[in-house]
Amino acid sequence: MVIKINNLKEGLHHYSLEEPVENVGLENPFTDSVKVELNLQKLHNQVVLETSLNLQALFECDRCNEAFLSNLQTDYKIVYLFGESPDDEDESLNVVYLPLDVSEIVLDNDIRDYAMLAIPMKKLCNDECQGLCPSCGKNLNTGSCLCSNNKIDPRWLPLNDLKNKIDNN
Repeated sequence: MVIKINNLKEGLHHYSLEEPVENVGLENPFTDSVKVELNLQKLHNQVVLETSLNLQALFECDRCNEAFLSNLQTDYKIVYLFGESPDDEDESLNVVYLPLDVSEIVLDNDIRDYAMLAIPMKKLCNDECQGLCPSCGKNLNTGSCLCSNNKIDPRWLPLNDLKNKIDNN
């Protein structure tokens, strides 16, 4: 995705863009297309992009191992400054220096980076997912299993005996 800025007047500009995920370098687990809502504020010596990404991804639930489609949404802001990067300044994640004669801003790398950051650490098909039975492996979202849940780990038996002694007194 490319935004042309060479003949753009100063002020606020809004863009709605959509591309297949393959065109911006995204692959599995992302599917379909990436939708970008972008507000571009052009000033004399800088361009400020406020971007909102919407994508779909196909994940496998971490609890029940079922495949599910998830809508991901993320926002980010990047400031593009015209000129050379100062040598003594720390590099900031959201500030990019552009040559004075640049005519366009390529968004693909930023879209790819922020899409990857939008992937959740814990992928759940829903918040109430029951997962799999640890004994038989049945998906507990589809119904209960016949396994006995009263098994006590043998390492806890001495504590259970102590609890029974205390309860009997």
